[in-house]
Amino acid sequence: MDKRTTDIVAYITWIGLLVAILAGDRENSKFHINQALVILIASLFTFIPCVGWVWGIFVLVCWFIGLIAAINGEEKPVPLLGGIVLIH
Repeated sequence: MDKRTTDIVAYITWIGLLVAILAGDRENSKFHINQALVILIASLFTFIPCVGWVWGIFVLVCWFIGLIAAINGEEKPVPLLGGIVLIH
């Protein structure tokens, strides 16, 4: 897969993230793979009652921002979560 396709696929569920890591252009797509991984991990906190629901809306908005940036070919970090680097 080319860079843009890998960037977009990374945001589509955890299966898409695995496909992006294993079969995609990993070197050029590190930014979006990292962003998608951070959003996926952050989404695990949505299962906390009450607070998690608000957090879930925030994570959903971050997911949309990241996906739109990937579609446009930009490397724009998502709010609050964008500074977290898990993949170097």
